[in-house]
Amino acid sequence: MVALNFPQYSFRFRRHNNQNQIFDEVRKKWMVCTPEEWVRQNFICWLIYEKRYPASNIVIEGGLKLNSLQKRTDVLAYKNGNPWLLVECKAPEIKVSQKTFDQLFRYNSKINAPLLAVTNGITHFFAWQEDFNASPIYLENLPLYHQELSN
Repeated sequence: MVALNFPQYSFRFRRHNNQNQIFDEVRKKWMVCTPEEWVRQNFICWLIYEKRYPASNIVIEGGLKLNSLQKRTDVLAYKNGNPWLLVECKAPEIKVSQKTFDQLFRYNSKINAPLLAVTNGITHFFAWQEDFNASPIYLENLPLYHQELSN
């Protein structure tokens, strides 16, 4: 596996049906360990262990309807029953670009999460956008789950 810009976490791996798989502790199932899944699993552990996000408040690959097309969010965390953090994960070899942010903002036009994150496992970007008509405010780091934020 490619080394990522996260602390090292313990993962369970197996080889099944000629595929390398990683166990997703949130979904409680084995997933094909693609480069993007590797980034997603590391980001989820980082959210839970470093940023103190409750695993029970995290939804992975949730469905989303956008202009009559069915899409999937990579990671969506809830706080007080409302969308709180929307995350777009890319494989490490994919450069985070404006196109990546545009995808995140399109998804967020339906979800309305005030915190946003984009990562390829190497580079991470975070933003706060409480007012969805305003430009996002970029953050140096993602706040802890219980940390209060406002513009």
